Parts: sequence; structure tokens; C-alpha cells
Amino acid sequence: MKTIILLTISNIFMTFAWYGHLKYKSTPLFKAIMISWLIAFVEYCFQVPANRIGHYHFSAVQLKIIQEIITIVVFCFFSALYLREAIGWNHILGFICVIGAVFFMFK
Repeated sequence: MKTIILLTISNIFMTFAWYGHLKYKSTPLFKAIMISWLIAFVEYCFQVPANRIGHYHFSAVQLKIIQEIITIVVFCFFSALYLREAIGWNHILGFICVIGAVFFMFK
């Protein structure tokens, strides 16, 4: 459970590092890059321990697919709440396909 919590926190920071600047398109690109790097540093402070702890229980491939699921869930909330972009039926179907991948990764 600790791994899941740390990966979730990590993904929240990374989503803001990668996509948060899209809300502020008038900000100079260099400034956006620097702020993103600072946010990404905080993300790594959660991601590295999450993977270290998680690797005692999961394989690296399983850790990656867990991270992908968390990323999609976090991004859906981010996209809808922060960027105010709608989530369509095709996004939901794509998410279901990834859940299918999780099934096969843990079999």
C-alpha cells in the first residue's frame, strides 16, 4: 500500500510538471521549463522510494503497469478539474484496455 500511495503522490506532481504549464501559455517557455524541473524534483523524491519499496513485492514490469494505471487516473482528474477538458467515451474505452493489460501483467 505504501508503494501505491507514494506512486500516486509522485504522479500528481509529475502531471503538474508535464501539463500544468498548459494553463499558462503566456508564460515564457524557459520559465515553464524551470518550474517544471523544480516540480519534477519533488516528484522524484516520491517516485524513487516508491519503486525501491515496491520492488520487494512486485517485479519492475508490474511496478510500471501500476504506475501507468495511477497516471491515467490522476491525469483524468487533472484534465477534467484543472484544465477543464472533457473526458470522452473513447478515453474511457482506452482506460478499460489498460486495465486489461494489468490483468495480463499479474497473471
